[in-house]
Amino acid sequence: MTENHTRRHRGTRLTRPGPLPPWSLVAAGVLAGGLLGGGYGMLRPVQYTATSYLLAVPGDRSDTATALGFAQAYGRIATQPAVLADAQAHAGVPADALHAGVRTATSPDAPMVAVSATSPRPAEAAAMANAVAGALTRRAGAVRADTRVSLVPFTRAVRPAEPSSPSAGLTGLVGASGGGLLGGLALLVRPGRRPGTEVPRPAPLPGPAVAADARGRR
Repeated sequence: MTENHTRRHRGTRLTRPGPLPPWSLVAAGVLAGGLLGGGYGMLRPVQYTATSYLLAVPGDRSDTATALGFAQAYGRIATQPAVLADAQAHAGVPADALHAGVRTATSPDAPMVAVSATSPRPAEAAAMANAVAGALTRRAGAVRADTRVSLVPFTRAVRPAEPSSPSAGLTGLVGASGGGLLGGLALLVRPGRRPGTEVPRPAPLPGPAVAADARGRR
């Protein structure tokens, strides 16, 4: 009876779980990054972007190089307070919204200015871009006699049909990629075991039946 009791206790000893596999760091990074990226994409407000294009045209006693230079200059002053104050009445939004949502871009090869506006509402984005482009055109027309370069509309901004902000799926994919990269880096820099060394295993503790058996032999 004592031997059976001892065997039963030895068979029910608890074993400690082994270490996690190395790839678990990468898997955890991918999962955490995907969840964070997807959550960010779902919580971030949807944004729409509309763009209006202006063309700098040389006049009498002027050339294309001069028009190109003034296009670069007009692109830099498009977001100045004087231009935005003129555009505010036509856009129907505060000047701060114009300053935060309007961006310009120019080309080193073509005398063209792109005025882009971003807003949570598609119609408002188009109205902002067209209002700033109109204000910039009027500003260029006021000094046309001195610059000999006019700024004319090339294409007006239209209401965008699709958002310009990334979707939740795309942000989740980017987050998963970044998380997997961080997990791989953590796997590379973690301290490893020295060759030829083994982790000592703890000695098994005797069961209660062993002590009872020892008292019975006395």
